[in-house]
Amino acid sequence: MSEVSARRRFGEGPLSRAATLIYSLAVVEGLFLVTAAPGLLALTLLGGDAANVPLVAACALPLGPALSAALYALRHRGRDLTDLHPAAAFWRGYRANVRGVLKIWVPWLAALAVVGTNLANFAAAGVPGWWAVLLVLVALAAMLWVANALVITSLFAFRAVDVARLASYFLMRHPKAALGNASLLVVAGGVTMLATELAPALLASAFAAALLWHSRPVIAEVERDFTA
Repeated sequence: MSEVSARRRFGEGPLSRAATLIYSLAVVEGLFLVTAAPGLLALTLLGGDAANVPLVAACALPLGPALSAALYALRHRGRDLTDLHPAAAFWRGYRANVRGVLKIWVPWLAALAVVGTNLANFAAAGVPGWWAVLLVLVALAAMLWVANALVITSLFAFRAVDVARLASYFLMRHPKAALGNASLLVVAGGVTMLATELAPALLASAFAAALLWHSRPVIAEVERDFTA
């Protein structure tokens, strides 16, 4: 057996593939926490007062570029155990996408902060109960929309307005992907309730991998129909 053949077998076996995935997830998780640390640390200092909703949104600003870089790194991760560079891919994705992601992330956070503030002060507003249900549905739709937008802007080079349109289009075009992403929100909410609001950050790379998995039809259609 030649050396090249032995190396190919070593790098392509099921154990090797599992090891590459685990290693990539661990490295990406560590870098996500590093880049998101300013916001995560600030979140720990905030209380549960309704007046802090805009501050929570401000603390979440670093999370968008960090999650985008995680998506990029996992999408471009090496499959060969002998040639892994997840850290390089993470920083490459971070530098390439930070501006584009913030163009999507900042308006989304601002809109979510408005919805959150209204829900937090709902009793004092004196509006009908169905209004709260509507706000929750709007917030859910916005979260599913930003999931699509993050995937698209992290992996492709589009203008922010085109990313926004494509993200909206794919919500209806691929409902199974939206349903899968909704399940991630449920899991993240459950983890938060069982532990702390920072717990989902410790699973960010796993959530990013799952988001990529659910978004496969979206990614495939963008590559086929919207790129040269």
